[in-house]
Amino acid sequence: MKYQNVCIEGLGYCLPDEIVTSAEIEQRLAPLYERLRLPEGRLELMTGISQRRFFPDVVQPGDVSIHSARNVMAATGIDPADVGALIHGSVCRDFLEPATACRVHHALSLPQDCVVYDVSNACLGILNGAIQIANMIELGQIKAGIVVGTESGRHLVDNTIETLNNSENLSRNDIKLAVASLTIGSASCAMLLCHKELSRTGNQMIAASARAHTQHHDLCHSIAGKNETGVGNPLMQTDSEKLMAEGIATGAATFADFQAETGWSPDQIDRSICHQVGLTHRKLVLEKLGLPIENDFATVQWLGNTGAAALPNTLALAAQTQFIEAGQNVALLGIGSGINCVMIGAQWQTTMVSGTGDMPAGMERSGALSAR
Repeated sequence: MKYQNVCIEGLGYCLPDEIVTSAEIEQRLAPLYERLRLPEGRLELMTGISQRRFFPDVVQPGDVSIHSARNVMAATGIDPADVGALIHGSVCRDFLEPATACRVHHALSLPQDCVVYDVSNACLGILNGAIQIANMIELGQIKAGIVVGTESGRHLVDNTIETLNNSENLSRNDIKLAVASLTIGSASCAMLLCHKELSRTGNQMIAASARAHTQHHDLCHSIAGKNETGVGNPLMQTDSEKLMAEGIATGAATFADFQAETGWSPDQIDRSICHQVGLTHRKLVLEKLGLPIENDFATVQWLGNTGAAALPNTLALAAQTQFIEAGQNVALLGIGSGINCVMIGAQWQTTMVSGTGDMPAGMERSGALSAR
């Protein structure tokens, strides 16, 4: 997929205020750790994740998505009349129906001839939505569109802790299937894409590539729980080791397509934003693709795995801290369970980002956190 007329105009994000460390989660898992004689510190050691954040229990995904979308509209100064599509792209949503996008669309007072719907595809929903909007812009169907999503991980983490503590027949091997669930955090992000004639940034979207290695669809699956919205009482089982290996293989295959679509070689990629599930995964992906880790920005160590919001949020923070500079080629490297992979290439010029929530102390322009 190649693009001549599409710009990633701006980003808006919302980060929760409540911080929960991996050490605190292990303290809550004391009954399990004592029963199986597990050493403390293993969660951060295995994943590289020191903390994650949670929205208040009473907050629905749509509440936060509205805020993120307002942030991106304020950052870009877009005329609401020019927004022809609103897509909600996270796993978490308010209800089975109607689409959470309907509520967000209403709150933003967007036009009634706007295309409005939800997309859900594990960690790739927002990127999938961005490509769909880009296609509509390229075809001349709309001038601009917003894709937004909010992942709320509190319920999954709480339910996983309760299940692990109350299941007395679990072995150490059984615990491995739940580790990924304990890395989940919460975050929200919105992306606004528009036609280049409407753009004030000139952040041109060059191309995108996608692959589906669905023979691996059973390596990670989540059961939503009582209300089946993704924010009720969910449980998730993940074969983390095999999912990582097959995900990296899928990423490598997609990257070959991506290079052909963009015309970029690895040394022509100035900045990358990798899939945000763990530091080991990130290191292995970048090594496989031949991309230097010092050119990649990471947030997973302090936000945890925030699903579909993870990669766009990391892009927003990388741009806001000036890790991404004018004239740089930026590669967005998304991988999601299923296994699906989406990669988007953009040439960056100007940053328009508005966010709510504090970044961690010490995050600097040099991207010091990204090189860990």
